[in-house]
Amino acid sequence: MLNITHHGGAKGVTGSCHQLTLDSEHSLLIDCGLFQGEDATEDDAFKQLQIEFDISTVKALVITHVHIDHVGRLPYLLAAGFKGPIICSIPSAKLLPLVIEDALKIGFTRNAQLIERFQQQLESQIVSVPYGKWHTVVEKTEQGSITTRVKLKRAGHILGSSYIEVAHQYPNGEKERVIFSGDLGAPYAPLLPAPKSPYGCEQLILESTYGDQQHPDRRQRRATLKHAIEQALTNGGTVMVPAFSIGRTQELLYELEGIIYEAERNAKRGLPKSQWQALEIIVDSPLAARFTQVYRQLKPYWDKEAQRRLRSGRHPLNFDNLYTVESHEAHEQTVAYLANTGRPALVIAASGMCAGGRIMNYLKAMLGDERHQVLFVGYQGAGTPGRAIQQYGPQGGWVEIDGQRIDIKAGVTSISGYSAHADQKGLLNFVKRMRRWPHTIHLVHGEQTARSALKCELEAMYTRKGKVVKVVNGE
Repeated sequence: MLNITHHGGAKGVTGSCHQLTLDSEHSLLIDCGLFQGEDATEDDAFKQLQIEFDISTVKALVITHVHIDHVGRLPYLLAAGFKGPIICSIPSAKLLPLVIEDALKIGFTRNAQLIERFQQQLESQIVSVPYGKWHTVVEKTEQGSITTRVKLKRAGHILGSSYIEVAHQYPNGEKERVIFSGDLGAPYAPLLPAPKSPYGCEQLILESTYGDQQHPDRRQRRATLKHAIEQALTNGGTVMVPAFSIGRTQELLYELEGIIYEAERNAKRGLPKSQWQALEIIVDSPLAARFTQVYRQLKPYWDKEAQRRLRSGRHPLNFDNLYTVESHEAHEQTVAYLANTGRPALVIAASGMCAGGRIMNYLKAMLGDERHQVLFVGYQGAGTPGRAIQQYGPQGGWVEIDGQRIDIKAGVTSISGYSAHADQKGLLNFVKRMRRWPHTIHLVHGEQTARSALKCELEAMYTRKGKVVKVVNGE
């Protein structure tokens, strides 16, 4: 059985990095992500960025998707001397340079020439692979020959996201298949088709972010989103939505366009005019704006529902009510204007866990004002300001931002159904719908409670079918 070593993401929800050892001379690396929140210990934060494991046998890096907790240590991997192929999907190949450029500016260097050289090296190593096509990464034909191929399948998490099938043949002709789930998307998510289970494998490395929770269905979560925003607007304030620049922002815009479209249709039928028709939706993130442009370019990868909207003449990611804030000066003016006037608006800004980025200035300016609302639509990692606001805000508590204690008087609402991650049922179905169930499942990318709950459910599911499984919990 092939050995798997975790260099991050085994006991938390960030820092995903898994090494699959093929033999003494060959291995693959699946993802190389950044640690965030409680996963990032302050005492050795810089040490955690370093690539301290041996990369001499790593023949390829395979990327599941381009979120920073899966690719953020890539600059350090290249700095450590990795010159092998960086394998990813075609959409991810277009998005990855944007993510890494931003990561370099924030945590590595602001030297434009150095960033340009680094980007050139990165792009020379990227190998984009179509979904569903086998790609050979190791082929050793001399004595003790081995063959290893990888295939990327749609994961439905963000545009370009994949789960990875690894097919390995040993020198004696025996075969083993290992699957790395990456982050699996929820079914019926906006824009993206849901992931379909593979035929089967011997070992599965399975994410467990929501291994202990169930999400509401699409219709219910859209109604909750609409109600939460309308409630905030009746108070005459701004709805602040912390969202990752890639994935969540575009999905929210898609849903908001649908709500506005319905409001306009109702108005044409003679129903009362809706506040949605005049609502300003502001994306305050240059990076999110760039990602949204790439999303528009990659329309062939959208799901069937989104394709139907396009054919009817609608523009789900580029509608009339949508405004983008680019410059830092315009950002500061927008924060001050909304905070002082209380003009109803909805602002989407990064970061998704309130761990930096432009959302922090909105929070500092408006958390102490009960007119406003914070709307969480994604997972808030332990140790992040987002988790603190989510946990203590409804109790009238406080949060510390940039060394300043801020009493939380703004409303706080969380909608778990807009997570880009599959819930417990989705994770179980990913295994259940395989024709050949894995005999070993490694649970990663989840907090202890989520991993433990999912472990129990998996073992119970196997028992009901009279099958045996070894569930490895965060090791």
